[in-house]
Amino acid sequence: MNEMYNVSVSPHLRSETGTNSIMRDVAIALLPACLFGIYNFGYQALLVILVSVAAAMLTEFVYEKLVRRPVTIGDWSAVVTGMILAVNLPATLPLWMVALGSVFAILVVKQLFGGLGQNFMNPALVGRCFLLISFGSQMTAFPVVDGISAATPLTAMKAGESVDLLQMFIGNYSGCIGETSVIAILVGAAYLLIKKVISIRIPGTYILSTMVFIILLNLVNGSGMPTGSYLLAHLFGGGLLIGAFFMATDYVTSPITPMGQIIYAVLIGFLTALFRVVGKSAEGVSYAIIISNMAVPLIERFTVPAPFGRKKGKGGAKA
Repeated sequence: MNEMYNVSVSPHLRSETGTNSIMRDVAIALLPACLFGIYNFGYQALLVILVSVAAAMLTEFVYEKLVRRPVTIGDWSAVVTGMILAVNLPATLPLWMVALGSVFAILVVKQLFGGLGQNFMNPALVGRCFLLISFGSQMTAFPVVDGISAATPLTAMKAGESVDLLQMFIGNYSGCIGETSVIAILVGAAYLLIKKVISIRIPGTYILSTMVFIILLNLVNGSGMPTGSYLLAHLFGGGLLIGAFFMATDYVTSPITPMGQIIYAVLIGFLTALFRVVGKSAEGVSYAIIISNMAVPLIERFTVPAPFGRKKGKGGAKA
């Protein structure tokens, strides 16, 4: 009974899953969309991807060296940021703009807020929005694919034109590098779901709520009940699918509770539908996600369970 026990601090159970493996899986899942983008748009798409990733990694390395922090480029987070930014850019964007977007994403949004885990918005999407605001004409100059108009399907729909759903599903149309092929995006999404890197809760709720709000907004503005092809075009077109599976699910900028994740996904769905149906732009996924990122602290304040012995939202012990 006098034996001595050595009790270490928690955690006592450890998982083999860590930041490195999670980020590496996300990078692998993005490969189908990247490869199809290269096939669709040629070597220019490859250069955009390489420059975006290289600039993100170099920015993180140089900054951490300058401020004497441990270098973290080995955790793959900078690679993922560069890849996510790249798949959200047109292949025609000048490479110096691509590099500038990566520098902004890593330096301003990620590192200046403390590094991985401290940023309150998705760095890649903020980098994209920064480029959209700064270089609007270049960010909306899409290449012609197989003689098809450089206008994206959502832009064509906004103008009252018809779209080819089969070509949208395959990806044979113009747009950003990684958003065109539904097949490629779903292959990557299936990989993340099988590896349990993400759950279906956020992307499923986001997609469903976007469709519901598109229907409601069309009814409210007098456009009538949308057809199935109209809804499928919104689902297949633009950044909805890649945003749902690869950006809205970001661990750092999304809620941790199941109810919080549902509220968060519904908010993104509402904003996406609002921007697309009511707004002047045909797209809106990036802005919808980063605005919802900023609402996450408020969502978690009301959805995170109170610790045992404390009143929820009060911070004091129970009487």
